[in-house]
Amino acid sequence: MKKTLHILLLLAIIQCSAFGQNKYKLWYNKPAKNWNEALPLGNGRLGMMVFGNPAIEQLQLNEETVWAGEPGNNVPENKFEDIQQIRKLLFEGKNQEAQDLSNTAFPRKAPSDLNYGMPYQSVGNLWLNFPGHEQFKNYTRDLDIEQSISSVSYTVDGVKYKREFFSSFTDDIMIVRLTANKRKSITFDINVTSPQKNQSIKVNNNRLLLNGFSGSNDNKTGKIKFEMQVKPVLKGGTLTSTENQLQIKNADEVILYVSIASNFKSYKDISANSTLKATEILDKAVLISYDKAKEQHIKKYQNYFKRVDLMLGDSPQSLKTTDVRIKEFATNQDPQLVSLYFQFGRYLLISSSQPGGQPANLQGIWNDKLSPPWDSKYTVNINTEMNYWPAEVTNLSEMHQPLFSMIKDLSETGVESAKKMYHARGWNMHHNTDLWRITGVVDGGFYGVWPMGGAWLTQHLWQHYLFTGDKAFLKEYYPVLKNAALFYLDVLQEEPSNKWLVVSPSMSPENTYEKSVAITAGTTMDNQLVFDVFNNIIKAAEILKTDEQFVDSVKSSLKRLPPMQIGQYNQLQEWLKDLDKPADKHRHISHLYGLFPSGQISPFRNPELFEAAKNSLTYRGDKSTGWSMGWKVNWWARLLDGERAYKLISDQLNPAPEETNGQSGGTYPNLLDAHPPFQIDGNFGCTAGISEMLMQSYDGDIFLLPALPNAWRDGYVKGLKARGGFEIDMKWENKKIKELTVYSKLGGNCRLRLYAEVELIGDAILKAAVGENTNSFYAVNIVKQPLISTKAVLKGIEIQGTTLSDFETEAGGTYYFKAKK
Repeated sequence: MKKTLHILLLLAIIQCSAFGQNKYKLWYNKPAKNWNEALPLGNGRLGMMVFGNPAIEQLQLNEETVWAGEPGNNVPENKFEDIQQIRKLLFEGKNQEAQDLSNTAFPRKAPSDLNYGMPYQSVGNLWLNFPGHEQFKNYTRDLDIEQSISSVSYTVDGVKYKREFFSSFTDDIMIVRLTANKRKSITFDINVTSPQKNQSIKVNNNRLLLNGFSGSNDNKTGKIKFEMQVKPVLKGGTLTSTENQLQIKNADEVILYVSIASNFKSYKDISANSTLKATEILDKAVLISYDKAKEQHIKKYQNYFKRVDLMLGDSPQSLKTTDVRIKEFATNQDPQLVSLYFQFGRYLLISSSQPGGQPANLQGIWNDKLSPPWDSKYTVNINTEMNYWPAEVTNLSEMHQPLFSMIKDLSETGVESAKKMYHARGWNMHHNTDLWRITGVVDGGFYGVWPMGGAWLTQHLWQHYLFTGDKAFLKEYYPVLKNAALFYLDVLQEEPSNKWLVVSPSMSPENTYEKSVAITAGTTMDNQLVFDVFNNIIKAAEILKTDEQFVDSVKSSLKRLPPMQIGQYNQLQEWLKDLDKPADKHRHISHLYGLFPSGQISPFRNPELFEAAKNSLTYRGDKSTGWSMGWKVNWWARLLDGERAYKLISDQLNPAPEETNGQSGGTYPNLLDAHPPFQIDGNFGCTAGISEMLMQSYDGDIFLLPALPNAWRDGYVKGLKARGGFEIDMKWENKKIKELTVYSKLGGNCRLRLYAEVELIGDAILKAAVGENTNSFYAVNIVKQPLISTKAVLKGIEIQGTTLSDFETEAGGTYYFKAKK
């Protein structure tokens, strides 16, 4: 009996020590059967999906600039009169006629002289064929997101084989290392295939070369020229070649270097030499030892990744394979999977959006098709913005830079759409763009007449300033902000009933208010977006001490924007008139933009709007597309309902269906988000949502643990960023803060909001807050009182009591606090 107890105790110790062993690893005990089981690697520019089949390894490869088409915008000619007539019909209440004209003016299928955007495309596949490896044992496949390295190991005939893969952040090349624990055991063939129609494959100087052009689409010719070069470096063994294949026999170790480059220089310049670029990158990379290359890659990657650490608890589930954990999440406590999922979102952002490159598209940088779902473009009526919600708060500001660069490009190309289509100054874009920075209508008059893309994108510029306090950045991007505001100054129309200024024509993205009618004027989301655009430029101009006369014009129009309205069903109205349907389960809930990501609806400042927003969200329900559920996590966090936010995370961490389309959401075995099919925005949305559950800084203060669910009773987080340059570490027990560290980069007043039963003592004296926060980064825009329907019956929402405390900080100061016993 005593011996049995000792064994049980030993097993318990081993098991407990194993928990967290794979804290930031995705791992599996079988190869990927399909793309949604393969594991993503990327360095911002180069993407690789690792399948891990012992006999036939497939590496599906992407380069961020390989898009169909060629430079050029998609702005139609002679549409201003149609837009004017649509406005007239809408204000006359002739909604169906307005929609019919919109459909005619902007047909669903792109006219022969236009296009609706180009698809992001796959480069091809690298195949490694290992004869005799069909029968294998002891198989493991993993992705270590703490190091950005994937590995595969297995045994054949007593020989242990291992493969390591990474897309180097330092050498800008993809590297594969093949080893075995017995000499002369590595024999395989190397092949390349590509779905591109215009391509060739050959061997030259022991390098396997793929040359090709991207595809043509609509009226654009594929003019992205790309080249892939594969060079093996052997220890022992022999390398031979055929016309289009490399063959390796009896090697001790093989390192493959995979370089891809294109002729892309900018959205209007494709004059680069793809062969020269690919060759120079590869020639430099092979001079560096594998160990050194790996070490440098990990070091640079971890400079980003290790800024944030999250622990929400652990359980025996963490010992299981990742696919099993997803299947069992709904029925088994697995808080560590949520931590992994949170960090996986950060991993994907680091891996698909590096400074100097392109922003993460609808699939990040990972796509195996020539015509992917929704072209894998930049859909800016939610999806592109959602990709970047984690950037500031999870301490990855640098990853925001590619989006800023695209916005600057769009502020150039968008001058054409503003001028030609609306006879307006400034710049604008609609709901979609691509590598070529198109700004015209995409997908026709039913889905695409939404001139608000620039309004939403520019919020990222202002938020970056609020988080970093970077005045040089604000000065650089001030013209972009100003010209976005200038467009709305010119296009706002006076609606006849209340004389409010509204955007017309527009829509509440992808939703309808009458059967087959989406086109309208003055949607709630549009009003909220223009409210933010105007307030941002007013503040930016004041900070930079410029444009007083222009600011006066903006202030005049700002006063005439419609207030938010609460309708007959106690809901936040989606449209200017009370047309919401309680049974509507549409995936877009665009009028809740004011709740998140904006900060126009607060439980403490706007309780009626807060209640109405909650009612709207409740009517829509939980289950939806992956990205929609990701947005809902953020909304429920802002509504201070940790249990409902956690339920949405649980819904999302269900296995995605095998069907390739639908609106059921879920997560694939490789942790990628499902619409379905795969869209990366749901990953980013949930990562941001988990951050919002732990900390919020939009409402004049830093609210700590605002929406913590019971499933996360104990835990810690390190490195979250709050506006005003504050960085937060905190540990909690039984849902109450025990330890808090505040690092202040910029100095200034730090205002903390805590639930009432929590009291902290520490390095600074916490004083009860009085009045508005004196820290300018926490200034809150004044929202008009809502108009409330006479049919509405608001019940009020009880909110747990909180306290507000201030303490002064110095730039570079660190302040420690702990719970008062």
